[in-house]
Amino acid sequence: MTRKKTDTIAVRTGIGTDTQHHAVVPPLYLSTNYRFPALGDVPTYDYARGGNPTRAQLEQALTDLEGGAGAVVTNCGMAAINLVLSLLKTGDKIVAPHDCYGGTYRLLESRSKQGIWQVKFVDQSDPDALASALAESPTLVLVETPSNPLLRVVDIADICQQAHQVGAWVVVDNTFLSPALQQPLALGADMVVHSTTKFINGHSDIVGGAVIAATSELAETLAWWGNCIGATGNAFDSYMTLRGLRTLGARVKQHQQNTQAVLAYLQTVPAVRQLYYPGLTTHPGHEIAARQQSGFGSMLSLELDTDSDGVARFIAGLSLFALAESLGGVESLVTHPGSMTHRAMSDAAQAEAGIAPTLLRFSIGLEDADDLIADLANAFAALAA
Repeated sequence: MTRKKTDTIAVRTGIGTDTQHHAVVPPLYLSTNYRFPALGDVPTYDYARGGNPTRAQLEQALTDLEGGAGAVVTNCGMAAINLVLSLLKTGDKIVAPHDCYGGTYRLLESRSKQGIWQVKFVDQSDPDALASALAESPTLVLVETPSNPLLRVVDIADICQQAHQVGAWVVVDNTFLSPALQQPLALGADMVVHSTTKFINGHSDIVGGAVIAATSELAETLAWWGNCIGATGNAFDSYMTLRGLRTLGARVKQHQQNTQAVLAYLQTVPAVRQLYYPGLTTHPGHEIAARQQSGFGSMLSLELDTDSDGVARFIAGLSLFALAESLGGVESLVTHPGSMTHRAMSDAAQAEAGIAPTLLRFSIGLEDADDLIADLANAFAALAA
């Protein structure tokens, strides 16, 4: 049989595998430890930090969805990034996006200041800046596309080709799109990371992460380090994530449909100074996104034509868009990156990344699109008042 489609993998992983009671949905294994059959006879699962049947099913699902050779489910998205960094040695060089997620920036910058690694933050869409960074022979290149929060898009296949020529691993943060819309391993990446808190779970009720590896060797090494540093996820969160994953395809389709309706409205509003969304033909990365993605997602950002007080009035005028961090849940959210997700970055770093004080990031949820547009219209009315 040919490889199953993404929606089928998401729905069917683990279904009908229970041999004890023949449950359709696989059970949740909460046990901390597992009995050894005999002295010296090490079972598949011995202690939950190193392995758990429920977590293993989620790992298999993510491996299949991303087309990888193995995965490690972690306790949060930052643990997934940190797990990848466990592969590095002291003094190794990392090339990272200058506009990456604030938590990733904070981790890389802090470890760099400790002298553990050397980190170079560059605009990876600038060919000269990228070539200059790769000329320093980095060990790892971190890619985030679309980027958080400005939805910048870079060519994964091209970066992988250049990075591999200098012997570097490439790890792609695929959180904004999920494997439903982008599969970086097929484009040449060595590893993919996710905050499974976001679209993969999709219900804003667990925190988790994952690393998926292109080769069995990398997968085994990551699993060893995951157990060693205690980065692995727990059984209940894995169960909830697998439950959310089963509706990934349906959710992503509706997310995108709502996003198109919201975008059509926003393009008519004079108070929107700039829209950031790869699906717009005016977006600098539109052609690349159309080539390497199977959809443009449901994350968008915009700059308001106002000042800080105007931003506050606009946010106060919203009722359906909750002011909160995170993204990818069934509910719509608005985030002010400068004071929320990216506040760990200095003002200078934010300015260099293009994060303006009037920038807002939206995660478009599954509410009725007409209601979302009406909510935005109320907020723009409050802005104008």
